[in-house]
Amino acid sequence: MAEFDYDMFVIGIGSGGVRAARFAANFGARVAAAEDRYMGGTCVNVGCIPKKLFVYASHFSHDFEDANAYGWTVGGVSFDWPTLRDNKDKEISRLNGIYENMLVNAGVEVFKVRARVVDPHTVDVGGKMVTAKYILIATGGWPSVPNIPGNEHAITSNEFFHMEKWPERAIVVGGGYIAVELTGVFNGLGVNVTQLYRGPHFLRGFDDDVRYHLADEMRKQELDLRFNANIARIEKEGEVLVAVLEDGTQMRTDVILYATGRLPNSANIGLENSGVKLGKGGAVLVDEGFKTSVPSIYAIGDVIDRVQLTPVALEEGMVVANALFNEKAGAVDYKNIPTAVFSQPSIGTVGLTEGEARDKYGKVDIYKSDFKALKHTLTGRDERTLMKLIVHPETDVVLGVHMVGPEAGEIIQGIGIAIKAGATKATFDATIGIHPTSAEEFVTMREKVPDRKEDN
Repeated sequence: MAEFDYDMFVIGIGSGGVRAARFAANFGARVAAAEDRYMGGTCVNVGCIPKKLFVYASHFSHDFEDANAYGWTVGGVSFDWPTLRDNKDKEISRLNGIYENMLVNAGVEVFKVRARVVDPHTVDVGGKMVTAKYILIATGGWPSVPNIPGNEHAITSNEFFHMEKWPERAIVVGGGYIAVELTGVFNGLGVNVTQLYRGPHFLRGFDDDVRYHLADEMRKQELDLRFNANIARIEKEGEVLVAVLEDGTQMRTDVILYATGRLPNSANIGLENSGVKLGKGGAVLVDEGFKTSVPSIYAIGDVIDRVQLTPVALEEGMVVANALFNEKAGAVDYKNIPTAVFSQPSIGTVGLTEGEARDKYGKVDIYKSDFKALKHTLTGRDERTLMKLIVHPETDVVLGVHMVGPEAGEIIQGIGIAIKAGATKATFDATIGIHPTSAEEFVTMREKVPDRKEDN
């Protein structure tokens, strides 16, 4: 008789949990997984997928405006929120089924109930006790809202995708990529939107040229960006919300959406009583193999709060499955992870920012291009694309690549491969561009930006 009911029990059926469970089962392990909310986790249900669908929807308003320059006469247009929301729900429901089927077809037993850790080898699955040689925590993250008076009237990205009524006015609070993206969606879908951020400038951690360029482009779209601004309290007057800012300013709006970060979803799943050590914000502390302070318990994804990206969680899940059931130890390389922000215009980035490169290497070579894309030579739209290369002056290795402009994520994905392979500026220079594209600018930049330190 087997010592345990399962070889591995996974708590959380998001991207990382599904990857670990499915491959562990493919490697011959007896695996079970539990989810009490929705199959596919944040990304599928209230993150990457619905967000990108909404970004697509919000681009149509810009396309309608540009069509006339290309000979198209567009009649009266209108936006119907229930149609977008309900079509999105149908697609998410389809994906929920795919995620569940992937597990079932791999031989994973799926429990649609809440699971809690009881001890290093026992899980309470909706009141039923089961045992497992290993337990994997993959419960993701959860939106965080500041504790201010009236915060019960605000929504987060969780509720954004399911709103009953589409607003005429909205306030988005936050300076991270989710705030920037949802501000763009609101704007593209006809909402009078203001974005508030308590700091001096949004997208902290991104390259400064990228941050300032995006702000300029967003303001050209008549978006109201307010930095060094924060809400002190929220009041409700009938159907109207009143945001009272810390400086006393009052703003009347229909929706206040907080996108002020996500915390690891580690509370109330038994970790506190099982000896698993937690860090800042409730992050589960793990080693490079994703083992917690309890040798039989592992954790991956947003709940460990390393890099909150779906592809990273997938890679982490693969490492765990390989190490435990495929005799293939490994680790995740967190360097040079290509990243996109689906702002409008979008951001694509890989490698070091200029600030990081200067801190690490001192002097660096900078190549930069700021131009109007071919499309807008006819539309007259005052939209500029930014491209930037950061190069080590001695080795010629490209340390970072950054872009703000249409399809930035699609372009940077390919460049990310080159950066991972150690491409030099000479490699870029020797590559023939695809003409006419914006992407070719990355292989035609020849003039270095004068070093600011040398100018002083």
